[in-house]
Amino acid sequence: MEPTFSTRAYLNMELLRFTTAGSVDDGKSTLIGRLLYDSKSIFEDQLDAVKRASIQKGGEHLNLALFTDGLRAEREQGITIDVAYRYFATPSRKFIIADTPGHIQYTRNMVTGASTANAAIVLIDARNGVIEQTHRHAYIASLLGIPHIVVCINKMDLMDYREDVYLQILNDFQDFASRIFPDQDMRFIPISALHGDNVVKPSQNMPWYAGGTLLNVLETIPISQDHDLVHPRFPVQYVVRPESDEFHDYRGYAGRVAGGFFHPGDKVVVLPSGLHTEIAAVDTFSGPLAEAHPPMSVTLTLKDDIDISRGDMIAGAGDVPASGCDITAMLCWMNPKPLQPGGKYALKHTTRDVKCILSEVDYVLNINTLEQVAENRQVKMNDIARVKLRTTKPLFFDAYKTNRITGSIILIDEATNETVAAGMIL
Repeated sequence: MEPTFSTRAYLNMELLRFTTAGSVDDGKSTLIGRLLYDSKSIFEDQLDAVKRASIQKGGEHLNLALFTDGLRAEREQGITIDVAYRYFATPSRKFIIADTPGHIQYTRNMVTGASTANAAIVLIDARNGVIEQTHRHAYIASLLGIPHIVVCINKMDLMDYREDVYLQILNDFQDFASRIFPDQDMRFIPISALHGDNVVKPSQNMPWYAGGTLLNVLETIPISQDHDLVHPRFPVQYVVRPESDEFHDYRGYAGRVAGGFFHPGDKVVVLPSGLHTEIAAVDTFSGPLAEAHPPMSVTLTLKDDIDISRGDMIAGAGDVPASGCDITAMLCWMNPKPLQPGGKYALKHTTRDVKCILSEVDYVLNINTLEQVAENRQVKMNDIARVKLRTTKPLFFDAYKTNRITGSIILIDEATNETVAAGMIL
């Protein structure tokens, strides 16, 4: 059945992923609930269930946080424990929200939710201003290379909507941020998530603020440049060999473009073989394309028959990634069992699976003070550490700050098959 225009338009609509970060009780879940409620992105049965739950808890208002805090423990304690993903759309964009916990002991959850985000909403309680937890979350956002930071100064209603309070927090945050991400795209919005000021609708209580609402900012942030469009990278996911007479000699290489542009006629190199060839065609289910770029999923065919398999990489002939078996990375440890120096793990990088030895821990980041601790190098759950890894086969990688796809890894405990760490290649 041919999709309607509205369906086709929705499928082709630009997707923005964003995450929330902030201290406990700063109002992250309430903000997401307000965003969904005021943009009319909530079904009637969801709304009825939250109304009933709000009455049972004895609240005076509709408890908007309950739209995202789905676990029973979260509702009982009034905190966020796990990452909650929510989806909504406006006529301008589709959105995926990752509502992440504010507690120190859930750092790994924040890293998980933020790892693919285009933007991070950093929430600050207007009563408390910029605190240690604000520094911590801003640092993690910078470590994860999130391109856009939206600083929401919440609970302005409790500070009588005063402009001087907003300006003081803005200056304090900028002073800290200039040292960790001087070139970051940052926006500042004074809001009240509880009452809806400047979330979806402009606030009548803050006429001194001339910027857009949070939804307006999310709809208009330019994200097309967030991908690495400079370095052509194509990790091969699958070799396409149709068993049919019509495509008897067809051999294509399917995957998702991780960086740069690919066109028919482009000169490319295949790794690890190092053999050079040329792109014959860029194919999709709907037909051939003149160009492929991130994050498109396509099939490339090549002029020459080269032995290529899953885990290999096709790159620009004059622009190959770094390759090697020795890697330095920042790891966020996610497992209750501490990291074992000299321990052996399975490593996943793009479509490539290898084994590795964790050869050395350079330092552990003190998540409270952001100091680099080189004396005690025991890495426990939720710790972030700089480590050296040695792999059994070479990886083809870029620095994470250049390309978040070819610069990221995960480690897996082979005995339990659990993901034990997420890493950013330095």
